[in-house]
Formats: sequence, C-alpha cells, structure tokens
Amino acid sequence: MISVVRNPALEALVARVAPELVFGQVLLQRRAGEFILQHESARGVENLRVVAIHDLRELAQFTERGAFRPLKSAPTLRRGWRCVARDAGELDVALRHLYPGGVADWFAALQPSPPVTHYREYTARQTGMYRITTMLDDAQVAQVARAGCHREFCWKRRLWTVEGLPPEGPAEKSEMACLEPCAVLMEFARAVMRIEQKAGEAVSVSGSAAASDQADGTEVREGDFSSPLNPRFQQWRLEKAKAALAAKEN
Repeated sequence: MISVVRNPALEALVARVAPELVFGQVLLQRRAGEFILQHESARGVENLRVVAIHDLRELAQFTERGAFRPLKSAPTLRRGWRCVARDAGELDVALRHLYPGGVADWFAALQPSPPVTHYREYTARQTGMYRITTMLDDAQVAQVARAGCHREFCWKRRLWTVEGLPPEGPAEKSEMACLEPCAVLMEFARAVMRIEQKAGEAVSVSGSAAASDQADGTEVREGDFSSPLNPRFQQWRLEKAKAALAAKEN
C-alpha cells in the first residue's frame, strides 16, 4: 500500500489560490482543477508561449537579456510564457523550479515562531572567506541589507535583522520570505567590508567615471562584486549618503 505524505506548505498555498494568487512574479490561477502559471505582467494576454513544467527550471536560469540569475527571487523572471499544472503535485514541481524553497520558506514564515537566523547568529558560524563579514558594525550591516536586499534586486521580504534594522513586511515586496542571509548577500557583505577597510575609499567611483566606464555598453553581472559598477554598490553608496545626511541633521 502506497502512503501519501502530506505537504502542509503546499496545501496552505493551494488554499490561497482562490481563484488566484500572485507568488513572487508568478500569477497562479485555478481553473477546473488545474493551475495556470504565467508572469504576472501577462494577465489577460493571449497567445503566450506554452512551456512544459520541466522547462521552467531553464526559464528561471536567465533574464530576458540572457544574463544568469544567481538569485531566483530577483524581479527579473522572463515574461511571455504560460504553464499548466494539472494538479497540486505538478504545481509544487513548477514552483520548485521557479522559486527553489520558496513555498517552504513562505509557510515557515506564517508560523508563530518562524525559524529565522539573524545576521549576527548567521555570520558567527562563518569561517574562511566569509568570516570578515562579522566585522561590519550594525549600521554598516543595515546599509548592506538595505542595498543588497533592495526590491530592485530581490522580492523576498527579509525577516532576519540586526540591531536597528526592522524586518520587511509583505507590502514592501512580496509574500515570499527570506529567513536568513543568502549567499549573494554574504558575498556582497564581504565585498563591502573590504572596501570599508580601505579608509577614505568607501565611495570609490564617481558618477562621471561610472558613466565613462559603461560607455562600451558592457553589462555588469549581478553577482560580480569585483566591479564598482555593480548595481548593488550603487544602491549601497546611496544608503551611505542617506546615513551621512541624517547624521549631519542630527
């Protein structure tokens, strides 16, 4: 006799599709026992390209311009597609391809005591190249988080915190939850700490220099933190400027 293992997280999500739900950038619609998945921007659009469930993994790997997506929760999911999941099991597989671990983390965040690992607890476990991230003070961590986890780069609502940095709510981003610092954020924090160690060189690229360096049209990879033109660095410089202005006003 085959036993069926319940998936409470999936069951809770399916219950929310009544008759539709936006999860990340994906619009889920329930129709006659099936689930229709498509990019939320394609609501009401006809003649979308039909993709099979097993093709969703490849679809989520790259942006429309062909750049690799190291963070699947980034708001860069390709558009113009439609996928049909015949039942909840296929819906589960589809969402695992698009947002690995997304449903489980979403469900965990709904619990009375979500299993959140905060920045200090997380970095205290790090050894090797990420040990340096423990050296950022609370204000610096807050700047790194506001820049690295900005809605321009990630649609998961950050639940982990550091002193002085509140968690994010669903209205700020999406229902998807971030329970601990991710690998991309840690790499960004490591790069920022190395810049901070070079006293007086934290803001290393002027706007004019950045513009001239980008004249060839080369696109900086999202995970390339060796480039000062990485968009997260640009947001980080903005966060530092805001903090400096606030300090002056106080």
